[in-house]
Amino acid sequence: MKKQLLLPAALCLSLTIFGQKVHQLTSPSGNIRISLELTDQIRYDVAQGNQTLMDSCVIGLETANRQLGIHPKLDKAVRQSVNEELTPVVPLKFSTVTNRYNRLLLKFKGDYSVEFRAFDDGFAYRFLTDLKGEQEIINEILRLNLVDGCLLHLQQPDGFKTSYEEEYRHQTCSEWKNSNRMALLPLLASTPEGDKILMSETNLTDYPAMFLKNDGQGGIASVFPRLPLEFGEDGDRSLKILKEANCIARTAGKRSYPWRYFVITDDDRKLIENTLSYRLAEKNVIENTSWIKPGLASWEWWNGAIPYGPDVDFKAGCNLDTYKYFIDFASHYGVEYIVMDEGWAMNTRDPYTPNPTVDVHELIRYGKEKNVGIVLWLTWLTVENHFDLFETFEKWGVKGVKIDFMDRSDQWMVNFYERVAREAAKHHLFVDFHGAFKPAGLEYKYPNVLSYEGVRGMEQMGGCRPDNSVYFPFIRNAVGAMDYTPGAMLSMQPEVYRSERPNSASIGTRAYQMALFVLFETGLQMMADNPTLYYRNDECTRFITQVPQTWDETIALEAEAGEYAVVAKRKGEQWYIGGMTNNRERERVFNISLDFLQEGKNYLMTSFEDGINADHQAMDYRKQERTLKKGDRITVRLARNGGFAAVIR
Repeated sequence: MKKQLLLPAALCLSLTIFGQKVHQLTSPSGNIRISLELTDQIRYDVAQGNQTLMDSCVIGLETANRQLGIHPKLDKAVRQSVNEELTPVVPLKFSTVTNRYNRLLLKFKGDYSVEFRAFDDGFAYRFLTDLKGEQEIINEILRLNLVDGCLLHLQQPDGFKTSYEEEYRHQTCSEWKNSNRMALLPLLASTPEGDKILMSETNLTDYPAMFLKNDGQGGIASVFPRLPLEFGEDGDRSLKILKEANCIARTAGKRSYPWRYFVITDDDRKLIENTLSYRLAEKNVIENTSWIKPGLASWEWWNGAIPYGPDVDFKAGCNLDTYKYFIDFASHYGVEYIVMDEGWAMNTRDPYTPNPTVDVHELIRYGKEKNVGIVLWLTWLTVENHFDLFETFEKWGVKGVKIDFMDRSDQWMVNFYERVAREAAKHHLFVDFHGAFKPAGLEYKYPNVLSYEGVRGMEQMGGCRPDNSVYFPFIRNAVGAMDYTPGAMLSMQPEVYRSERPNSASIGTRAYQMALFVLFETGLQMMADNPTLYYRNDECTRFITQVPQTWDETIALEAEAGEYAVVAKRKGEQWYIGGMTNNRERERVFNISLDFLQEGKNYLMTSFEDGINADHQAMDYRKQERTLKKGDRITVRLARNGGFAAVIR
């Protein structure tokens, strides 16, 4: 590893070392330092404190006509410091976000630039080009060299066709070297010294998503899906790619490219609190956003749409009576929406002919009467073949759409996401992308995009375990909204797990399931279970249905990536706490300070905690109430695969 040049914290300058031009950029606090060398390529090193985290990383952009970044000739270096306050339309972490960074823009001969931004919690870079006409992008080069001994937490799909639902694998770079499998973003690296590096991308537009591969030398290299040119039939919810271009994108020659960003911290709590994706994304383009209403949704697919009990005197299933029952349930608990999954239409290819046994028009009318909005499920292929359906759905009175099975992130599909977001916004519809890639900034440009799946969530049944899910606050959910579909009322420990629809169950304790509503961030949160079970567990349901989907403040109290997370969130004057842990230890105990409460006020905390036998009987929980004030401490006990959920008023 090359020796790192360390400069005084406040210094941000250019100098010549050993005949090479070196440009230094530091974060506002001086803790993160980036050194850029312009040699035969554009190379950079990154240090935090006294630790070098990345060494001799290379970036470039290859078009059909030239290679940008090869033997770069600097024309001008522009520096700027920015300190501003941002207000997200859908605040998943904070209602106000401070955006403070130092910026270095390197303008090169040949009409291209590279921009770096250094934040106190990370850094980002992107290419900008000022070329004529349309350009074919053959490849974007990124070669990362992380500090020796890094452990990577990564998802490895079998190919570019993926719904981003792979389980996390945990490998060193040298272990990955022996595999031909790619990894997708986001990716988390843990250094031997305890630093964390979370990598992802934002402002992804008219361009394919980035994947990563091992470069065969212990480093990491970028790889992209090629631009598809011809498609063939592949059922009712997909298309086969028959022909691909020799490039990854055809795009405007004058444009900015996606940000590649890295959250860097020696405190795992900061991964949960980070907002880099939002700070770097394109700003909201919807003039009037007052109609965008994040909320909770009751969803019938996971539980098989089979309510039962003395108040169910109809044949349950995909029919009018069942959906009216779901609407009545939602209305009873103040749940804003119900999602109608596959079956509401006569067939999946025709979005205009409702199933007569369901009668979606009557349900929209009935829902309006009960103050419950209707969300309709569609395949992406049906949307693409009937793009005027947004106008039709607005006339019907539909509130949003859940679009499924994209399973690709090439340039064509990335553009499909944006076309959907734009057209849906035009007709006052929100969007939940299922079968999706990870969030990459579109949800800030078009805040009617409330959520993305792109996660190994509860629909995976026994494949959804706390050992994997406890990484989400630090990786997947750390980069944007996540449609995980929590809310199971049948809870089991993994060694006794049995589940099949309509008696769907989850792995993890009851308190764990309740905590997910506080911990997991999304603008459209699902209640996956059967209304019958929610009615029977009324005190749990009342807690779940009062948890907000947007927040004014987020404070991670205790956190270790992949092990546990305890997080406090504020909405107005109320605080909520959610805690989760994995299967590694029979019990974890935390002594939590309530210093975040307001001075001089008395509070009542209602908590749902793992019961004494929850480590074996996962249904065991205790509801407790106690009075508190600022500075008090509470004991949070988490059974294995357990949780803690509380509201403080």
